[in-house]
Amino acid sequence: MNKLLILPVALACTGAIASTNTPITGSVESKCVIQTDTDGVYGNPTADNLSTYPADGGVKPVIRYDIVTANAYKALISYPTSFSASPTLEDTVTWTGGVTLTQSSEAGMSAFEDNKVEYNNTVEFDLTLAGSAWFSVDSEADYGYDKAFPAGTYSAMVTAECIAQ
Repeated sequence: MNKLLILPVALACTGAIASTNTPITGSVESKCVIQTDTDGVYGNPTADNLSTYPADGGVKPVIRYDIVTANAYKALISYPTSFSASPTLEDTVTWTGGVTLTQSSEAGMSAFEDNKVEYNNTVEFDLTLAGSAWFSVDSEADYGYDKAFPAGTYSAMVTAECIAQ
């Protein structure tokens, strides 16, 4: 008889189980920091050309990557393919450019330049060593076929990203 009284009590207890979901949160800060060291300036060596080359009166933009954790990130740097601001242009602009490692805090970072991958207007570097690396960007815009750029202010943007691998 005691066994018959215990069974309903045991069944009643199993239906009353309490549960909860408890969140766990956290934040991750990048161990790769990007800074602009030098703003770029377009020189205008001929009426139909804008260039960041110093020989053309330009200044190449320089971007510094501070890499805290080696082998965790890759750098993607893209030279411009359009103006972010300019006078109205009636013809096409042909863009060329490039990205080069110009200085580093570690001698072994020269491998960044040797192993870079270029596609479209983007250059990719595997950041395999910790330290600081400076990249300069070439940008050149040619207007139409021997057409002069209209007078005004021209701006273009370099895009620099640090992608976790």
